[in-house]
Amino acid sequence: MKILVACEESQAVTIELRKLGHEAYSCDILECSGGHKEWHIQQDITPLLEKDWDMVIAFPPCTHLCVSGARWFPQKIKDGRQQRGIDFFMMFANNKCPKIAIENPIGIMSNKWKKPNQIVQPWQFGDEFQKSTCLWLKGLPNLEPTDIVGKGEFIEFTSKKGIKKKQPKWYFEALKNAENPQERACLRSKTFPGIAKAMATQWTK
Repeated sequence: MKILVACEESQAVTIELRKLGHEAYSCDILECSGGHKEWHIQQDITPLLEKDWDMVIAFPPCTHLCVSGARWFPQKIKDGRQQRGIDFFMMFANNKCPKIAIENPIGIMSNKWKKPNQIVQPWQFGDEFQKSTCLWLKGLPNLEPTDIVGKGEFIEFTSKKGIKKKQPKWYFEALKNAENPQERACLRSKTFPGIAKAMATQWTK
């Protein structure tokens, strides 16, 4: 199959697809961190969506869409950033490709468009981490869990405003240790190995 993996600098899914013999390409405006520049197209995704693909797997940026950033929504609505995020997401939803998967965390697209086909967790696919991952699917089946394990460690802390919070340890450390917003966004949006493998194997059967 000829597959476009959009907004994927990590190449996690692209690499799993290549292992199975598919002609898969990652695309992102960022340089890839997966180590395979020969499979990476570093440019704006828009013109590539005009080409013919057997499948498109998209990971559109969630910065202006996910509920974890709700306190900034009023400003993002006012200056147009949220609408641009919605329009970018819908560019994939409305694409002509017969097989499309769009991934995003829990956010406003459940109301702005429709509820996801399913919500998966890394711990359902062999990785002991908690990360609610929404999948909107066209022409593709829901992912079937492959290996149910523990949900991983959690960190309890008090915010600067004195509010007690609880976060998965991996997420807490990603926010704490990232050197800049771009690195923080990449760490937060990582696709865990078990889910990446499941996407590659189950959606190309």
